[in-house]
Amino acid sequence: MLTVIGETLIDEVISDVSSPRAHVGGSPMNVAVGLARLGHPCRFIGRWGDDQYGRMIHEHLHSNSVLTPIGPDRHPTSSATARLDPAGGASYTFQLVWDLPTVREQMDLILDGTTLLHTGSIATMLEPGAAEVLAVVQQAHPLATISYDPNCRPSIVTDVDYARAQAEKFVALADVVKASDEDLEWLYPGQDVFETARLWLAKGPAMVVVTRGSLGPWAVVARGETSVRAPATQVVDTVGAGDSFMSALLGSLVDRGLVGAQVRNDLRHISVEQVEAVLSYAAKAAAVTVSRAGANPPVRSELGVDPK
Repeated sequence: MLTVIGETLIDEVISDVSSPRAHVGGSPMNVAVGLARLGHPCRFIGRWGDDQYGRMIHEHLHSNSVLTPIGPDRHPTSSATARLDPAGGASYTFQLVWDLPTVREQMDLILDGTTLLHTGSIATMLEPGAAEVLAVVQQAHPLATISYDPNCRPSIVTDVDYARAQAEKFVALADVVKASDEDLEWLYPGQDVFETARLWLAKGPAMVVVTRGSLGPWAVVARGETSVRAPATQVVDTVGAGDSFMSALLGSLVDRGLVGAQVRNDLRHISVEQVEAVLSYAAKAAAVTVSRAGANPPVRSELGVDPK
């Protein structure tokens, strides 16, 4: 069982060339759906309200075979407005509630059978929920592979020093880290993104991946560094592309038998050739997502490649 903990919300997408539309979103939730679509049993731990948007989220998760052990709470469902520029890039504004007050009491349920725990984005930055997520990660670390994507939102967490400190807490506990070049440039202004990734690797992860849009992903592991090209595709929008990449990256590691605390040492010794194959699979998933509107990750059959 794979477990994802983090925020979910409704993305209201606005552009100058089409009618407004609402999608279920949130980076960790997108990763959970992406994993499930690739055939991996997954549960999602997050929050939503008992309202119309909350019911949209619940239906979306269940229709994608994602388990939801924790139900709605009394707060309104969070939302984000994504405004698309002419090239399809998205900028966001948010209305958020992030709190998981019962999560520590339900830790055994959340972690039961978990071989991989993923988190990131707003969930690891915005209090009071960030402290609750950190507690789950700390308890899961002896049991499961930990993955983390900072997926920074400077419009929500504006204090870069605070955001950097929060990110480093999770990096130190993670086995797999993925960050965009924009994330790293914001967190460490003036510092080369590859050097930042190398410094993060030294804090404890087995793998640090940097996504670079059309330039393709780059990764550093103990045995070296490598990169692959991004597949050529027609971009509709970039919503959810990084989350699809993350899902496929993790799914490929699952298919290779490289998740679970008992194989942590094997992951630390992953070969550069294996990393290239993992990156290629993940980049293909991201390319499928950007070719269509919204955070709509692919199913396994759409990738047409062996995840191993």
